Amino acid sequence: MPVPLYQAKAELFKTLGHPMRVRIVELLCDRPRPVRDLLAAIETEAPQLSQQLAVLRRAGLVTARREGATVVYELAGADVSELMRAARRIITDLLADQGELLAELTADRPA
Repeated sequence: MPVPLYQAKAELFKTLGHPMRVRIVELLCDRPRPVRDLLAAIETEAPQLSQQLAVLRRAGLVTARREGATVVYELAGADVSELMRAARRIITDLLADQGELLAELTADRPA
C-alpha cells in the first residue's frame, strides 16, 4: 500500500528535526563540502557527524561522492535548498510578527 503524501512529508520534516542535520543542510546549500570542512564548521566529533550524514543520505536529501581519499557531500537537489530558504522566510515573518506584538505591549505599558 502506498504511503500517503502527508505521511511522507512528516517523515521529511522528522529527518530535518535535528539541529545538526539542519546545520549540515544549510552548509551544503552554499556548495558541496568535504567531511573535514563540515567537521570544522559544525565543531562536533566525527562519529556524530557521520551518523547525521547517514540519516540525511537515507532520506535522499544529500549525496556523497569520493574524490581520492576525501568524501564530498552535496544536496541531492535544488529543491532542498529552496525548502531551507522557505523555512528562513517563514521564521523571519513569525519573528517580525512577534516583534510587532512586543512593540505594542511595551508601548501600552503603564508608566
